[in-house]
Amino acid sequence: MDNVFDTLQARGFVQQVTHAEVLRERLASQCLTFYIGYDPTASSFHIGNLLPIMAMVHMQRAGHRPIAILGGGTAMVGDPSGKTEMRQMLSQETITQNVQALETQLRRYLAFDGDNGAVLLNNADWLADLKYIDFLRHIGRHFSVNRMLTFEAYKQRLETGLSFLEFNYQLLQAYDFLVLFQRYGCVLQMGGDDQWGNMVAGVDLIRRVAQGEAFALTFPLLTTVSGQKMGKTASGAVWLDAAETSPYEFYQYWVNIDDRDVPRFLGYYTLLPLEEITRLSALQGADLRQAKETLAFEVTALTHGREAARTAQRAAHALFGGDGEAGDAPAIVMPRARLEAGIAAVDLLVQTGLAASKSAARRLIEQGGASVNGTRLSSIEAVVTSADLQDGAVMLRAGKKRYHRVVGSG
Repeated sequence: MDNVFDTLQARGFVQQVTHAEVLRERLASQCLTFYIGYDPTASSFHIGNLLPIMAMVHMQRAGHRPIAILGGGTAMVGDPSGKTEMRQMLSQETITQNVQALETQLRRYLAFDGDNGAVLLNNADWLADLKYIDFLRHIGRHFSVNRMLTFEAYKQRLETGLSFLEFNYQLLQAYDFLVLFQRYGCVLQMGGDDQWGNMVAGVDLIRRVAQGEAFALTFPLLTTVSGQKMGKTASGAVWLDAAETSPYEFYQYWVNIDDRDVPRFLGYYTLLPLEEITRLSALQGADLRQAKETLAFEVTALTHGREAARTAQRAAHALFGGDGEAGDAPAIVMPRARLEAGIAAVDLLVQTGLAASKSAARRLIEQGGASVNGTRLSSIEAVVTSADLQDGAVMLRAGKKRYHRVVGSG
């Protein structure tokens, strides 16, 4: 399958596309420049963001040139798409720090050298100094308010309140596409399906202002088969930053997904050949564990490196299969003196991230879902002390498959 459009379609990436057959032909015959934008609203990407990143990887491997926009400018406005209320306003300092952190993460996945080396840009470079009256006269006049209000992102927000600041977002995103078309020859914008209205507006703006031909392609908005938002867990989002979500926790997320999600996620989140994905997806019963472990290893290796993936896999085998090294499980180090004084199990569950809050930790204990060194905790008043250390550590468990070690020191 040589045409990357067919590859993306076979892997489930394509939701909506403008002029599909024309774009498919262009992708087969030319090296195209394309872009995906990310507003730096956090210091790390999460696994929902990983889907468009993987699409960029496939495109670049097929010979096309990616531009990644880190929207330092648009982040100061806030995208209303998919939101029921206005986003929190971030300071310029926070946005700058987030841009730097996200750039580091993108460099793990994309190649920045060679003829189709990726380009990283910050749209604040051209948005921050726009003259408002000039922008309205030259860009704003091409937008119909009536048409903008037909797009789902705006229709939903009109029910709860849409600020004029956010109403400008579509103009700015469309202008980004025009700038990239004029400066870099970028002819394709890709992104989540909630961006369809903004992306079509960019295609239309390029046609009106530059008499150019451009395309838009969206990806499906992901939820798990249970209806849960992709990447959300009881303890929060699954981040690509190892400091936010450890490689072990990252690996465990993928091993523990619903069986019905395995075929889709193998297509989205790995670079395995389609034939291998078909084989793994056909596995049933206990054999399906092999498909889940392959998925978990491949995604963790892409994000954190193969050694981190092997370490996470060994830890999982140690805790659930009786082999491997339990020492590879995630751990915190605590002064032995503090353990000698005793620490409430509720507090320890929160500190290790096994519970999101004290109330969540209490519920976990009351429901019989927490244990220390394999012994179920029976009271929310339970205290962990140095007497619980085994080989220098205490093993905490939440539910059936989440573990954390507390290592005594000093």
